[in-house]
Amino acid sequence: MLKRLLNSFKFAIAGVIDLFSFTPNAKIHLAAAFVATFFGFYLKINATEWCLIVIAIGIVIAAEAFNTSIEYLTNLVTSEYHELAKKTKDVAAAAVFITAITAAIIGMIIFLPKLIMHFS
Repeated sequence: MLKRLLNSFKFAIAGVIDLFSFTPNAKIHLAAAFVATFFGFYLKINATEWCLIVIAIGIVIAAEAFNTSIEYLTNLVTSEYHELAKKTKDVAAAAVFITAITAAIIGMIIFLPKLIMHFS
């Protein structure tokens, strides 16, 4: 049982390494996460705000991971153009876009008032 658990972690870590090694958009999301984390510390956000930021970061990165896995699977199934393959990839990309916009709105709600107060 322990071996299976350790293998699960090993496979998950391999997936994280793949995601951030070969997916340019994942690197962009990771950079945005570092920026949000920096501003969180700089502006001394409270525990509730930290929870919202961490959830937003996690959801965006998870969505990017799902999108990447869907793209890999779609590419495995067909190397030729197919309208359903295009729609599959487009909808998966839309999920990432929706979560990223939502995270940006959360960031603005939390950070903008604090930045305005800080610089005024």
